[in-house]
Amino acid sequence: MDNPGKLYMVPTPIGNLGDITVRAIEILRQVDVILAEDTRTSQKLLRHYDIHKPMQAHHQFNEHRTINRWVERILSGEQVAMISDAGTPGISDPGFLLIRACRQAGVDVECLPGPTALIPALLQSGLPADRFVFEGFLPVKKGRKSRINALVIETKTMILYESPFRLVKTLTQLAGVLGPDRRASVSRELTKIHEETLRGTLEELIRHFTAQPPKGEIVIVIEGKKA
Repeated sequence: MDNPGKLYMVPTPIGNLGDITVRAIEILRQVDVILAEDTRTSQKLLRHYDIHKPMQAHHQFNEHRTINRWVERILSGEQVAMISDAGTPGISDPGFLLIRACRQAGVDVECLPGPTALIPALLQSGLPADRFVFEGFLPVKKGRKSRINALVIETKTMILYESPFRLVKTLTQLAGVLGPDRRASVSRELTKIHEETLRGTLEELIRHFTAQPPKGEIVIVIEGKKA
């Protein structure tokens, strides 16, 4: 492979291991090293596809300390792939800081298309998908109230990621600001065996998940303000 080196951002399945592109597998087999958010989780995927490459942890707790080292290694000619636990790295997952540092250093960055939870959740919600905003995870504490209040005037369909442990709290806070009758959906465990999408008003969803606490990764889709 030609110098200088290159950084590849490689999406991985959000659940079903079959949801990976042929090109993604080829890239993971050809690079010199793979940066993974959680090496234990990613090892399962690599074993499934018989990929044997050195793997290093790269996550929110160490990325500030290691970014410069990885930029230097790529500049020296190494080919590096970045993956997250699931989905596209950099989308509510580590990756952005490394991309920015590589761009500033003149390192070539190639981002492969692939799985991300927000699109299937949006389409399964039944809400308008022609225009939407992705809010990612709301702040757990500081800034949470102001972020939710800012959604009052949003006319596009809104997409949030959330922990199952905070789902009812978040739906309740959204209902308090947007109104209990606002239409929404909650998708969980997308592409997995127990995949589920429930649709209704915020009030209906609160009642359901209060009675039946959810498990798994959560995507909330909310109707925008009517003009």
